[in-house]
Amino acid sequence: MATKSIEVQAAAQREDRRRSTPEVGGVAWGDLRRLQPISRVFGLDRGTPIDRYYIERFLEQQAEDIRGGVLEVAEDTYTRRFGGPRVARADILYPPPGHPRATLTVDLARPRSLPADAFDCIILTQTLLCIYEVRATLANCRQALRPGGVLLATFPGISQISRYDMDRWGDYWRFTTRSAVRLFGEVFSQDRVTVTAYGNVLAATAFLHGLAAEELHRPELDYRDPDYELVITVRAVREEA
Repeated sequence: MATKSIEVQAAAQREDRRRSTPEVGGVAWGDLRRLQPISRVFGLDRGTPIDRYYIERFLEQQAEDIRGGVLEVAEDTYTRRFGGPRVARADILYPPPGHPRATLTVDLARPRSLPADAFDCIILTQTLLCIYEVRATLANCRQALRPGGVLLATFPGISQISRYDMDRWGDYWRFTTRSAVRLFGEVFSQDRVTVTAYGNVLAATAFLHGLAAEELHRPELDYRDPDYELVITVRAVREEA
């Protein structure tokens, strides 16, 4: 009888899916049936980019890690926003020379280009995709952290090419949670690495078209489907001395 009940439930679920899924040729594409995206700048011209919604949610959840000496790439916006008074010193890394506020202009992928044991936190948002030597970069960041220091990194799983980066220094990688666990685990050890993915098919479709986060509802953004890893986040901790 139990087997019969399971079969009946499975048949009902199949029927529900059939009724809720449009037949072939019956999908109403509307504004999305187009060969050009709605925005080519990740939705910046429409509001908050959807990937930034997830990045900022992650950093808000890890705000207590942003303290002491903090290094951030390109600017110190997130350092100031989420670290606030916990931050004693904010450094900005920007490899090409000429950035008016950069305190470091080194190549992240060059071993020991960062000062050793110098930072309590490194914020590395949407950066690793633009660096070919990912493992060398992670090793460099680890040695730049003080014992107990934290690396907060984000990178895309599903994304269009960043044309700005591609034309200047390169856009090389898209990741999965599994590759992130292995990469960071090899450098920090897996028990010191926490990997999380955000996204779903609706958020991914909207992001690829360049829609803004404001154009989706919060439950639509917050729903997580493990098969649609739009943004991947990592918290990696250097071991104590």
